[in-house]
Amino acid sequence: MPAVMIQGTGSNVGKSVLVAGLCRAASNRGLSVSPFKPQNMSNNAAVTADGGEIGRAQALQARASKKQSHTDMNPILLKPETETGSQLIIHGKYHSSLKAREYTHIKRQLLAPVLTSFERLKSQSDLVIIEGAGSPAEINLRQNDIANMGFASAASVPVVLVGDIDRGGVIAQLVGTDAILPDNDRDLIEGFIVNKFRGDVSLFDEGYEFIKSRTNWEGFGVLPYFKDAWRLPAEDALDIASHSPKAFTHYKIACLCLSRMANFDDLDPLSQEAEIELIMIKAGQAIPADINLVLIPGSKSTIDDLSFLREQGWDIDLKAHHRRGGSILGICGGYQMLGTKICDPDGIEGEAGETEGLGFLQIQTVMQAGKTVRVVSATHFATSLEIKGYEIHLGETSGADCARPFAVIDGKNEGACSQDGRVQGSYLHGLLSQDRFRKAFLDKLDISVSGFSYDVQIEETLDRLADHIETYLNVDKIFAIAR
Repeated sequence: MPAVMIQGTGSNVGKSVLVAGLCRAASNRGLSVSPFKPQNMSNNAAVTADGGEIGRAQALQARASKKQSHTDMNPILLKPETETGSQLIIHGKYHSSLKAREYTHIKRQLLAPVLTSFERLKSQSDLVIIEGAGSPAEINLRQNDIANMGFASAASVPVVLVGDIDRGGVIAQLVGTDAILPDNDRDLIEGFIVNKFRGDVSLFDEGYEFIKSRTNWEGFGVLPYFKDAWRLPAEDALDIASHSPKAFTHYKIACLCLSRMANFDDLDPLSQEAEIELIMIKAGQAIPADINLVLIPGSKSTIDDLSFLREQGWDIDLKAHHRRGGSILGICGGYQMLGTKICDPDGIEGEAGETEGLGFLQIQTVMQAGKTVRVVSATHFATSLEIKGYEIHLGETSGADCARPFAVIDGKNEGACSQDGRVQGSYLHGLLSQDRFRKAFLDKLDISVSGFSYDVQIEETLDRLADHIETYLNVDKIFAIAR
């Protein structure tokens, strides 16, 4: 079955959103389409129906394709644990933790599982739309590459190169990539797209023609900035706060931007509630005094991020926030931090030992080697509402406050709540995506919202994105070059 690969002149040029829009456009045309990303690096993973992990962007692209997400859509996932090391996930399952130099040595072995997943998707689809990673012009990474031209060459798929005019220098991005690539890689590129244009598109006509003449590539169009992209689930947490602030809000919710923040699904629906201002608290910033709820998100390295939290003075701010009557919600790693201690007897996250927790909940966590990865249905203890979510975590948590659970799963208590009810913790990700539960949960914290349908909004935004792409790009030609 045919396939086409969308590569970028760099990171964050809009590849993920563009592939999602192309997938929805193909699906709306009646095609069975599948997204594919050979290698992704992200701590914001999604749990698939087959019980594995993939990048969150590929889960969104699967939704755009009107298909369930599957581990074949992102066979290699790197989850950064330190500045120089990452956890390696192959076909959705944990494989090992590697330093960057160690990973370069085993990359050549990973092309086989990547191609296996790709062939399975091709056999099940009319069209596969592939997303590259970073830039193909990083020639120092070309040997044993599986993310860009190395994959495109091995799978014999045509490439469309995307440049981002919003960051400036798009002519140099595209022409420079053409100049630096070896002939065999350059021959795979069929055309280019200029993304994120603001203003009168005709003002770029001369630049567009210059790119075509210097590269001999076909131009597939100039895509204006899609202003509703912020309404789609973000792979980078900082993108959640990148849209224009609301003119007036009644409530403020703060999220602590941990250094290894992971799986922050619950921020998206909160940011879109009309009455709520979501504030991302970055390193060096204090938690404001007028916050209603502080959310401590998940972390890829809980113990290190607990130390990071203290370095920012947020532990002191949290105590002041709680004294003022504010509420705290910890999810996954954030839940573990709220306890009295975290034990790591086998040194899974670093040196073996115990770390003192924040002490807001009477619980203790013991880190264990086996990772819990599953999609779950639960009943929220305080409201009796059903919630659906997923778990990705290391460690088991127990203690007195677990007798006041956050939820119940298959008759077993999950999570914990403080005696005053203002501090809560849970391993469940994605729970605030459900409209009835989100509204009821916030109401119990004296945060009253009018509510909206998060799922409907995502679907409508994907359809608008597809229409936007169909209007400004030559989608017929993009699909026609697929082979």
